[in-house]
Amino acid sequence: MSPLRQAIASAAALLAEAGIDSARHDAEQLAAHVAGVDRGRLALLGEPAEDFYWRYSDAISARARRVPLQHLVGTVAFGPVLLHVGPGVFIPRPETEAMLEWATAQSLPAQPVIVDACTGSGALAVALARHRPLARVVGIDDSAAALDYARRNAAGTAVELVHAEVATPDLLPELDGQVHLLVSNPPYVPDGAALEPEVTQHDPHHAVFGGPDGMAVIAAVVGLAGRWLRPGGFFAVEHDDTTSGLTVEYLDRTGFFDDIVARTDLAGRPRFVTARRKGADD
Repeated sequence: MSPLRQAIASAAALLAEAGIDSARHDAEQLAAHVAGVDRGRLALLGEPAEDFYWRYSDAISARARRVPLQHLVGTVAFGPVLLHVGPGVFIPRPETEAMLEWATAQSLPAQPVIVDACTGSGALAVALARHRPLARVVGIDDSAAALDYARRNAAGTAVELVHAEVATPDLLPELDGQVHLLVSNPPYVPDGAALEPEVTQHDPHHAVFGGPDGMAVIAAVVGLAGRWLRPGGFFAVEHDDTTSGLTVEYLDRTGFFDDIVARTDLAGRPRFVTARRKGADD
């Protein structure tokens, strides 16, 4: 076994001992990052540069302390885009890609207005802007740190970023009745829920927790959808896997929506609810 393969095997064992399920993947990803190559090219890599092993050891030690892999490599893949992430911004999860897939499948006009409420790193906004380059896409978040990442990720797109709290009364009245698609991955974890150290120690708490039942910010976003969406406009909001029923009930009680559907993520867990704003051809 080559010294590099030996180092990766030892690193994977250390990460597994630290309780990391994706130990081998993370060990290889960090080796590729430190070596400056794609993970798929590790097998073709000869003996790495002289400083590789101590830099790799530092990275593995940090990961074993449950620093997120994405913070160590500085990026995360989300659908078709690669996003910059780090301390101060919520790391987009693969689960949200199911909502992105749904959003890109909707029939919209050639130049739609799209809003991503609680945009964080800009994941949904940037991916949707890449999918619909003629759209007006607005991303909203209350975190200056998150918006710094979003601005970097939105470079080269037409995404507009707004620093605002989604519960602000009369927020952006110019959008009233103008939006064709509103998506949101808001803070939705119920307060006190047990989570992995990567989340509790590194994701911003205000981007994770959504009140006692996880519904506080969802309720605010639903209110925006009722006000901003055009008749026939589409809405999707992510939720905790324990609150799918609550989200459906809340949308139904408003009286603003029809075609309310609870949907699952790629692993089959309850993950987001979609709806249509009443009014078009009703």
